[in-house]
Amino acid sequence: MAIKPVTIAFDVMGSDHGPAEVIRGAAQLSLESPHIHALLVGDRAVIDDVLAATRHSGERISVQHASAFIAMDEKPGEALARKADASVSVAARLVAEGEADALVSAGNTGACVLACARHFQLLPGVRRAALAAVYPTRMRHGGKEDPFSLILDVGATVEATADDLVTFAVMGAAYARIISRNELPKVALLSNGTESTKGPRHVVEAHARISGLPGMQFLGNVEGVDIPKGTADVVVTDGFVGNVCLKMLEGVHETVFELAQYAHKESLRWRAGLAMLAGGIQRIKDITDWEQYGGAPVLGFDRIFIKAHGRSHARAIANAGKIAAKAAANELGKSIQQGLAR
Repeated sequence: MAIKPVTIAFDVMGSDHGPAEVIRGAAQLSLESPHIHALLVGDRAVIDDVLAATRHSGERISVQHASAFIAMDEKPGEALARKADASVSVAARLVAEGEADALVSAGNTGACVLACARHFQLLPGVRRAALAAVYPTRMRHGGKEDPFSLILDVGATVEATADDLVTFAVMGAAYARIISRNELPKVALLSNGTESTKGPRHVVEAHARISGLPGMQFLGNVEGVDIPKGTADVVVTDGFVGNVCLKMLEGVHETVFELAQYAHKESLRWRAGLAMLAGGIQRIKDITDWEQYGGAPVLGFDRIFIKAHGRSHARAIANAGKIAAKAAANELGKSIQQGLAR
């Protein structure tokens, strides 16, 4: 069966490493995925210079000039109001107008979400969009045996209602089915105890409602310890708690490797021990390498947006493009709508 061609709009400007890494990622994608066309949005002169020095497939890349961009330290609302031609805004508009099927950006998260909110429409039944995140787990998930799970929301909806949590569960399950080829994803609510009565009122209410939903295997409540274990394929929470959890997971990962480096310097015995564990340590690095996951979605809009990490290098950008293309080709929005209708 022929693979459906897909066009991905890349917001080239605004990432931590500047436009070059995003352009190189799109160039890599043009060589690896014949069915994906990359539409690069940003400073045309900069894009042309990087492409001239980078191996790529010219027939699978086009450029849309945008004269401005939103920096990481700018306030999203004010910056977008001042810069009508900001690259993320232009890219979102092109997706909304059908010039591209999905948007990928490694730029200012707030500006990205706000640009999407201004140009895209919320799906029927969705009150607030959810920013999801991918995190490494001990257990594997889905037909692809992905070593990661999805947590949402991690910052877009700080104060979620029971309705929002139910919607997040449906959206997260739809994403897991498409991206991880997980026909019946395990979905759980994050709470302070596994009992159905534990947690704030909106969590207790959401628990009662999610338990009857089709298209997922509802595990009930899980605790923080279950997140890195990978007990659930999709963990549902509000944006405040989710963001705290995400930052904690990132901090634990960085601290473990800093401690290993410290131990390596301190004594010959520790160096010998670390050498014996080298294979296992490399395995941990592989599993926790977020660049292989590419990015994570903002769910709830009628168009697809994949948010890549601000520190993404070319490989992560290429992988984000592949995820965006897969979500678009498999009609993620339609799948979410069907889940909400049920």
